[in-house]
Amino acid sequence: MPKPAAGGDGTSTEQFLHQRAHQYLDKVTPWGLRSRLVEFGVFGLKQAWACVFGALLLAVILAVRLWYPDGAVLARNDFLTLAAIAIQVLMVLTRLETLRELRVIVLFHVVGTGMELFKTSVGSWSYEADGLLRLGAVPLFSGFMYAAVGSYMVRVYRIFNLRFSRYPKRWITAVLASAIYLNFFSHHFLPDARWILLAAIAVIFGPCMMHFRVFRRHFRMPLVLSFLLVSLFIWIAENIATWSNAWLYPSQANGWHLVSLDKLVSWFLLMIISVVLVAWVYKPYPPDADAAAPEESKEETNAGQPSVGGSVEVDRTQVL
Repeated sequence: MPKPAAGGDGTSTEQFLHQRAHQYLDKVTPWGLRSRLVEFGVFGLKQAWACVFGALLLAVILAVRLWYPDGAVLARNDFLTLAAIAIQVLMVLTRLETLRELRVIVLFHVVGTGMELFKTSVGSWSYEADGLLRLGAVPLFSGFMYAAVGSYMVRVYRIFNLRFSRYPKRWITAVLASAIYLNFFSHHFLPDARWILLAAIAVIFGPCMMHFRVFRRHFRMPLVLSFLLVSLFIWIAENIATWSNAWLYPSQANGWHLVSLDKLVSWFLLMIISVVLVAWVYKPYPPDADAAAPEESKEETNAGQPSVGGSVEVDRTQVL
């Protein structure tokens, strides 16, 4: 489980879970099959903890699909918007997210809403035309779905104490992200440049390795592979959301079916924008730069690094 940040930034729930988890985990020998199973289990728990905002929002969307009464005074889309606001406020009040992280999440919200306004206007997808809390054809809860991606990104950075080797210069990544964002709009009028952009991603991010700590061990993974894995999980969540009628693609208007796998490419491109936005708040440091990192960055990024107590430290880098 993630360790609360220094200075008591963790909630009482986080501190309780952290202490209880380490009562058992610290007793596990740092080698053998049992140790590997513990690493795998902690990895899953940390991922679930990082996804808490998106998971709660998706649960509300699914609950509305199954149980929200027809003809209710409050429109479904308005209920989803108010629920999303409540989740976000709760995340901040309980200090599950810091105000610094909230800045990134708000930026995701703005960037996502801008895309939603354009995409709905050209018929890429549509929402139910009900509710008052909307901008044109776009209900305000839609921006929170992008904010959920931002929440995951900033939390996973902190929880896993992410470090990067051969990370590209940030101005280059900013140019690439801007080109990707522009292509989401321009491909409706100009030739689609996504394949050129994918080639640019391979060149720019291909050499980069992501280093992260689970419990005792450090691991590394090609950053591009992590983009693809997160995109896959977003695609799965998208299928749940469209089944719940949160929005629909034109091909789903006459009956729901799985979202096309082509959307994986779109989510993969969106991951580049996401990483670039987060990197402007959390500067990407190399694996051996902890001592040189500013105190503020160290404090927040180390918040996800569990202490091992009296157990034996295993500092072995593995490749996933």
